[in-house]
Order: sequence, then structure tokens, then C-alpha cells
Amino acid sequence: MTDNITSVGGGSRPDTGVSALKGRTGAAAPAETRGKTTIADGVVAKIAGMATREVPGIHSMGAGMARAFGAMRERVPGGGGGVTRGVKVEVGERQAAVDLDVVVEYGVSIVDVAGAVRTNVISALERMTGLEVVEVNIAVDDVHLPDEEEEAERDEGRVR
Repeated sequence: MTDNITSVGGGSRPDTGVSALKGRTGAAAPAETRGKTTIADGVVAKIAGMATREVPGIHSMGAGMARAFGAMRERVPGGGGGVTRGVKVEVGERQAAVDLDVVVEYGVSIVDVAGAVRTNVISALERMTGLEVVEVNIAVDDVHLPDEEEEAERDEGRVR
């Protein structure tokens, strides 16, 4: 099957924001290739975010302020889970590039975790979307220390 991928939707160009997988047409074409499938950039970002979180050694995602705002947003009913926090994607006609901001657990090999994240993100995106992932850039913004969680739990229990 040879699908063509094109972008359609909003953004700075009139054709960015959504990828479209175009199938072949005509009675001779197989049924699964007739028609067009569109994939929004947000879908690509969600898949990348979920695939990143599946990797052992990833504590959280997002740079400092994004994590702080995300934590506040999660406490508000209907604020969302922030699956795409720390994820930026660029989706072209046939390819995608992903930028990730992550916080790793103290003691893990950052090189090994980054390699595992790249492998998992590329595998998930290519399998689920059919896009070729040309790069996955990872920025490790922080290291989560075991005692940081204990301090946060104690602070939350205080009456102010």
C-alpha cells in the first residue's frame, strides 16, 4: 500500500496542522486504500507524550514553568491531564519531528533513557500514523530526587 501524506488545516501556512493520508482511488484499488485519512498535529503530540511516559526512568515532562502550570491545571476540574505537556511536534507531508522536555529519575543512565525514549516514540508514531519520524530531540530539564516527593507530600498536608 502506498499512501501519500499531505498536510491540511490551520497554522502559519494554510496547509499545516493536520496530516492527510491519501489512498488510491478507483474500482481496482483495494477497499482499505480508497479515501483519505487526516491526522491532527495534536494526535501526533499525544502519541509521542504517551510513548515517552511509558519509558522507565522518565519522571515527568515539561520545562520548569510548564510543569508548574500543568500541576495547577490538573488540580482544576476539567483542566486536563497534560499528555502533551513537554511535547512539540512538526508534521510535514510524510515526515514528523518531535521535541521533548523531560525530567528523569535520579540514578538512571540519561543516555540509556534517551535512547529508549527515541526508540519507543519512533516505533509508536510510525506504527500508528504511518509518518516517518526524522528526529526526536530530547532536552533533559531536571533530575527528580527521591526526597523531593516526600517534601512535596509534607507541604500539601499543612494547614495554612
